[in-house]
Amino acid sequence: MSTKKKDLTFEDAFQHLEEIVEQLESGDLTLEQSLEKFEEGIKLSRVCTEKLENAQKKIEVLMKDSGGKFSFEDLDSETEEKEEDDR
Repeated sequence: MSTKKKDLTFEDAFQHLEEIVEQLESGDLTLEQSLEKFEEGIKLSRVCTEKLENAQKKIEVLMKDSGGKFSFEDLDSETEEKEEDDR
């Protein structure tokens, strides 16, 4: 792969990770090839995780208050409130 892993989109990294999983599951690779693919898969997995974490930080939920005004609230705060309500 000639492109740096950090420059990949989430979708490209995930697709390449799926291809690696298929290759590993096929059983057609040598031990050395399998280890190389596994290492590459771990790196791609980290790229995907980082991109998902960054996206989660950017997500905001638009909330309308009782006065009819709109305000922005972090997704995490809404999730925490829901978890507290579920208890």
